[in-house]
Amino acid sequence: MIKRTIYLDKIRPFIGKPLIKVLTGIRRCGKSTLMLQLIEELQNEGIRPDQIICINKELFEFDGIRDYKELHNFVDSKSKNRKDSYYLFVDEIQEIDGWEKAINSFLAQKNYDIYITGSNASLWSSELATLLSGRYIEFKIYTLIFQEFEQLVSKNEKLPSAGDTFSTFLKFGGFPGIHLLDWDDNSIRQYLQSVYSTILLKDVVVRYNIRDAALLEKIVSYLADNCGNITSSKNISDFLKSQRWKVSVDTVQNYIHYCASALLLEKIRRYDLKGKRILEILEKYYVSDIGLRYAVIGYSPEAVSGQLENIVLLDLLAQGYQIFVGKQYEKEIDFIAQKGNEKLYLQVCTTLTDSKVIDREYGSLEAVNDHYPKYVLSLDTGFETSRKGIRWMNIQDFLKSPGKLRI
Repeated sequence: MIKRTIYLDKIRPFIGKPLIKVLTGIRRCGKSTLMLQLIEELQNEGIRPDQIICINKELFEFDGIRDYKELHNFVDSKSKNRKDSYYLFVDEIQEIDGWEKAINSFLAQKNYDIYITGSNASLWSSELATLLSGRYIEFKIYTLIFQEFEQLVSKNEKLPSAGDTFSTFLKFGGFPGIHLLDWDDNSIRQYLQSVYSTILLKDVVVRYNIRDAALLEKIVSYLADNCGNITSSKNISDFLKSQRWKVSVDTVQNYIHYCASALLLEKIRRYDLKGKRILEILEKYYVSDIGLRYAVIGYSPEAVSGQLENIVLLDLLAQGYQIFVGKQYEKEIDFIAQKGNEKLYLQVCTTLTDSKVIDREYGSLEAVNDHYPKYVLSLDTGFETSRKGIRWMNIQDFLKSPGKLRI
């Protein structure tokens, strides 16, 4: 197990504050482990074990806690001394009916520091605002980024050697659970397909009462195969009709929305740099872990450019950046990354050995008339480091560099 410092650093300033700390993320991304790491830090700081109340709804011993009344009674039985402060952790809280009633009550008592996790779409931002009425702060947890993946590889002798780490990550992605398996393609793909099927069934098909699961899978497969490409619901509908699937644009649009709500997909909107406005059409979609692409359609070396974009995107999101696709007249910038007063412009490609590719990648950034950092990222080594103030970096070096080196 590795310390997920990128998230611990974000959460620490809110420990002990009168806000509900909500950890959201796709299933099996490591929220439960992160919660245990928070508990370990509290114990190291002198918090007594009897002050920590931990409920994991995936464990049978907590199966009896099925609604907010049972949750309230259980926690109340564990916190007899009203003068003490208690730290309440509830994992997979969406499994408890009406959970928000008990959680809001505990917060009002002012002697509970509350942490909850959930992977279901019902714990996504739009519904949290209603359920918790502004008394919470959300931390979005992602699967392992490359820095974390590399740390795990270094700690496990069964995993690939350092020289193979990036290509392995590019293929299998960052679900922490793959590191517990025998390191072969069949075992890992079966695990990833199981995770994918669970998300698709529980968080999309069941929640939204999808009748045509085969059509849903076809749409997800299309998006996974086209990550990094500008996409519209009409394009997908037209493609499916060419494959003899009867589907309306509205149905495609709804299914994509359901998948994004279930954290299966990341929707990235376009930003018009000239008009300084967010565009509402022709967005890009990426899978929430590159391993899901492997589960759905297998590994495609010829589509590596989109996979590289996907990895860079997830790394930036985990670092806390807000991401847009840039539009500058007819040119496109892969990512505009913003965090507070920071901003980065990024172009991601496989290689810069062709002069036309060099002109295209650098040309898109050269058209941006401001002084924020601009990068072209590729798999090359020893490339010219800059052109008109635009810096080149090897993708692995970029992913391994501390955030402060990127600004």
